[in-house]
Amino acid sequence: MLESLAQVALIGGLCWIFWKYFRQVFVKSPLDNIPGPPRESFLYGNLRQILDRHAWPVYEHLTEAYPGIAKLAGPLGTRMLYVFDPVAMHNIIVKDQYVFEEAAWFIKSNKLNFGPGLLATLGDHHRKQRKLLNPVFSIAHMRRMIPIFNEVTHKLQKAIECRVIGRDGPVELDMLNWMGRTALELIGQSGLGYSFDPLVADSSDEFLTAIKAFQPTIMQLSVLRRIVPYLPEFGPPWLRRKLVELIPNKNVQKLRHIVDTMHERAVGIYQEKKRMLEQGDEGLKDKIGEGKDLMSILLRANMAASDDDKLPEEELIGQVATFIFAAMDTTSNALSITLSLLAEHPDVQEKLRKEIIEASNGEDLGYDTLVSLPYLDAVCRETLRLHSPVTTVFRETRSDAVLPLSEPITGIDGSKINEIHVPKDTTVVVGVLSSNRNKAIWGEDALEWKPERWLDQLPESVTEAKIPGIYSNLMTFLGGGRACIGFKFSQLEMKVVLCQLLTKFTFATSAKPVVWNLSGVRFPTVAEATKPSMPMMVGLYKEPGVAV
Repeated sequence: MLESLAQVALIGGLCWIFWKYFRQVFVKSPLDNIPGPPRESFLYGNLRQILDRHAWPVYEHLTEAYPGIAKLAGPLGTRMLYVFDPVAMHNIIVKDQYVFEEAAWFIKSNKLNFGPGLLATLGDHHRKQRKLLNPVFSIAHMRRMIPIFNEVTHKLQKAIECRVIGRDGPVELDMLNWMGRTALELIGQSGLGYSFDPLVADSSDEFLTAIKAFQPTIMQLSVLRRIVPYLPEFGPPWLRRKLVELIPNKNVQKLRHIVDTMHERAVGIYQEKKRMLEQGDEGLKDKIGEGKDLMSILLRANMAASDDDKLPEEELIGQVATFIFAAMDTTSNALSITLSLLAEHPDVQEKLRKEIIEASNGEDLGYDTLVSLPYLDAVCRETLRLHSPVTTVFRETRSDAVLPLSEPITGIDGSKINEIHVPKDTTVVVGVLSSNRNKAIWGEDALEWKPERWLDQLPESVTEAKIPGIYSNLMTFLGGGRACIGFKFSQLEMKVVLCQLLTKFTFATSAKPVVWNLSGVRFPTVAEATKPSMPMMVGLYKEPGVAV
């Protein structure tokens, strides 16, 4: 009798799992009338196409061929939506953000990779973490970061000078490596009160290497990463780890090593910071940042918070790992893209250099001057518009939902569609890059890098679209409750680094072909290599009438 009941329970459980995850294959859906590209295969649908490292033409086609929304085929006959219509995006990331939640694979894999930090929590849990973190990224705290930023970038200047002075002309340098080292040291000193890198010699630091290898490794596991939520969590952590160690996949093992490296450093930083704070002002006065770094501010706020608002230790450690990765990888790659564009457009490079030199008059720029330089701001905004480090974000519907559209679309059957009924458990891909490049909003020159567009009044089509991004009518930093919490930090960092570099050096393209690869955060490589790098020709800037 018990055996029969167990068999019935097993069969019932398998039927429930099959119905939950594969019912879309057999049930007619309101999404069936939405136009979209043909699927690559039944097994992968369009998923493998949009995750490929060279998928830029796929996104260009989606942006050009569809009016803000398209149906994509998911794996095994499921359906997905690709969305860059501004009204629909507002519903997804602002109005109904708790219906269109972060994808389960994204949350689960982030928790495994970084711990239970801001990128790995949902709902009330996420709001609780963000409530404590929001004040840390205030303008008042950003102003205090400027001296630290300038000190670090002066070290960068000297390090590059050592490689350029005395050479007969420009020297080829891997600027991605230098931007990565600089971004890591900036978040280390200003964010954590910790120095990772003195920036005085060529670095082979295991921690930096691990962080820069993260995106290329994740890219190799992009499909596998999406089945993580469906794997059972059985047994104690040590057993689950042992099982991972037995997986015969070199990229899985490489990712395990990267995660271990990041976690060990995060724990060490947290323990040292905690010990310093327990010693009071005496323990901090001789330390980097003198206790004014973001992590010290966060730990003090956590100590003062009510019991309901306090974060446990494992979540604080998770914030350390999240701070390091999010602040270092996105900003260093955005800086690298900017330098690459300035090298391709020497006239823009010279115009920007002139603005910076005239404003600085040989001195470091303060916060108010930095944020008020119009051409510097225009260059940064245009780069972040056209080359957003993050191309897409994934959401999943937790219940049935309705997406209104800014303009009706024509269905496959010829009918006019003003809103789309989206079934529960549908994967929705928010087209960050497509929104930023949408010609219907930004004009026919949307695919051109034109910093000047930000010096004039933006077209009415931009302001009237009401794009729900937190930054400058762009989706680059998202919006709503999951908008990038450190976007002001990132902008300030970019501006300080560019000011310090352009007053000293010139940048030109290298003869080596650089390819930008699509991943969670885009990254450059030389041709088809997998190791991130971006060689550039760097020379000393000779101010007219001044001998070098």
